[in-house]
Amino acid sequence: MPDPLAVVVAGPAGSGKSTLGRAIAARLRAPLVDLDSVTTPLLEALPADALGGHWLTSSHAAAIRSGRYAALRATASDALSTAGSVVVVAPFTAELSGGDDWHALRDALRPAEPVVIRVDGDPAVLASRRHARGAARDVHRPDTPAVAPAIPVIAVDSELTTAQQLARVLPALGLRRPVDRDAAVFAREFDAVLFDLDGTLVDSTASVVRSWRRFAEHFDVSMEALHANHGQPARTLVGHLLPADRHAEALAHVTDLEVADAVGLRPIRGAAEFFASVPPEHRAIVTSGSVPIATARLAAAGYERPAVFVTVDDVVNGKPDPEPFLLAAERLGVDPARCLVVEDAPAGIAAARAAGCAVIALTGTTAEEELAADLVVDGLDAVRLELTPAGALRLVPA
Repeated sequence: MPDPLAVVVAGPAGSGKSTLGRAIAARLRAPLVDLDSVTTPLLEALPADALGGHWLTSSHAAAIRSGRYAALRATASDALSTAGSVVVVAPFTAELSGGDDWHALRDALRPAEPVVIRVDGDPAVLASRRHARGAARDVHRPDTPAVAPAIPVIAVDSELTTAQQLARVLPALGLRRPVDRDAAVFAREFDAVLFDLDGTLVDSTASVVRSWRRFAEHFDVSMEALHANHGQPARTLVGHLLPADRHAEALAHVTDLEVADAVGLRPIRGAAEFFASVPPEHRAIVTSGSVPIATARLAAAGYERPAVFVTVDDVVNGKPDPEPFLLAAERLGVDPARCLVVEDAPAGIAAARAAGCAVIALTGTTAEEELAADLVVDGLDAVRLELTPAGALRLVPA
């Protein structure tokens, strides 16, 4: 961990920034300075008529904001100077614009250069969360349109769980999962690498959750069942959730949702470089998604479609059945036992193992204890591939 370190967690009300900020502070063992904790109790204790109305809508709102953030900066500066690190949480709407407010925050956190994490999500979801928590101040909160940050930020989607958010944030802060350099997979040679798509090559987890949440709302079904069956084909999920006479309608609906949401997706950490390092004739993508969904996500994240591209439309039995990986190996003309699979979900890992393949698992989607793989890493930049003189592929620690 760099020293000194200042982490700034920004985002609108209801985005979960305080929860994430607290989790980061706990992992860093750093002081947490939250704007609400520092200033809200005082403001709530003052009579509204003394402030010219509620402090969020008062005629003195600009001055109140200026005072709140001055108190936040001073407290954060003290924490950083004494502890060597600090996590600061607030909406930071003005600061993200990169103007005077941003420079004031940077100056307060010197000599650290702040790492800014911005949590955001579907406005309807954030509004629902605010309503559910019932905080009195939310009744008075002005509806401020979101503005794209003018400073570098680590974007985090509020659809993700706190653990999933941490899996994306901590490596960016230099906190990496150690690579087991004694893992037996490093002693093996492979003829091909078979990649899962979602959560492995493309960071589509939030998009998947958002699409299926909208699906669940539309069809009035349980989100718990969806979470319990991650990594399995949509037709399997639909089969668990709805009667047979609604399957076609449901599959068409969720396909439309997922294709429409495949916008602005990014590659998983290190995945684009790792994928490109595999010779085209030695790689395949094996996904539980349909052709339209998988194609949309590949394009959104900037990948070229490989020659061997196995989707749920190509198989009778999807993951956790081994059929998808066996078909990919067959199309590549290689022995499944000499294939390395890259996965992120228990269903995919089970399918790969049943096919006789070795498996690397990526954190970020599923709890680490559920990843029964030959090697678990927090990004594909933690490993790399070497080509042996005989033309085989060998995995090595980066």
